Amino acid sequence: MAFHKLDHKFFSEEEMLQRSVIFLNHMQERRSVREFSNKQVPLDLIKNAIKIATSAPSGANKQPWHFVIIRDSVVKKEIRHAAEKEEKAFYEHRAPDDWLEDLNQFGTNWEKPFLEKAPYLIVVFKKNYDLNGETRKKNYYVNESVGISSGFLLAALHHSGLATLTHTPSPMGFLENILRRPKNERAVLLIPVGYPADNAVVPKLIKKEFGDICSLV
Repeated sequence: MAFHKLDHKFFSEEEMLQRSVIFLNHMQERRSVREFSNKQVPLDLIKNAIKIATSAPSGANKQPWHFVIIRDSVVKKEIRHAAEKEEKAFYEHRAPDDWLEDLNQFGTNWEKPFLEKAPYLIVVFKKNYDLNGETRKKNYYVNESVGISSGFLLAALHHSGLATLTHTPSPMGFLENILRRPKNERAVLLIPVGYPADNAVVPKLIKKEFGDICSLV
C-alpha cells in the first residue's frame, strides 16, 4: 500500500474552540422527526451525504456498508406495509410491558405514514463479508464501522438542512427482500429523509448532564 503526506489544517486554539462551539450548537438542534413535508429534495444533497458517510473509518478499510436510496413511491409503499406488519406485531405481542411504557411518552404506534410521505428513504446495510463470486472475504469490526458511518450520515443530512428519523423495525429482513440485496448484506437502519412538515412537533427532551455521561481521569 502506498502512503502520502497528511494534509492537516491547523487552527489557533481560539478558532478551534469557536468551531467546536458552533458545531455543538448546530448538532444539538438535530431532532428525530416523524412528520415530513412532501416537498421535493435535491438528489445531490442525499448523494453528498452518503459520500460523507463513506468517508468514515472502517476496520482494515473494508468499508463494510451499502446504502440504498429509495424515492419510488411504489417501493416506499411496499416498505411501509412490510414495516407496519412487523411493528404491529411488536406493539401487540412482542414488546415487553416496560418497553411499551418507555415508548408511550413519545406517542408512537405501529402506523408509519412517514415511510411514504418522506421524499427519500435511505436503507443502511452492513456486510459481514464480501462476496467475489462464491468466495467469501471476511470484514472486520463491521457493527462499529457501520455505526460510525451512520453517524456521519445523520450529521451530514442535518448539516444540509434536512430532517431525519432513525427507524429500526425488527426484524428488518423484508428490506433485503424488497430491495433484492445479496445474501451477504443485512439491513440495520431505515432513515426517512426530507423537510419537516410545517406543523411537525417533537417531544421536549432533557439530555443527561455532561458529568453523568463522561468521566475525566
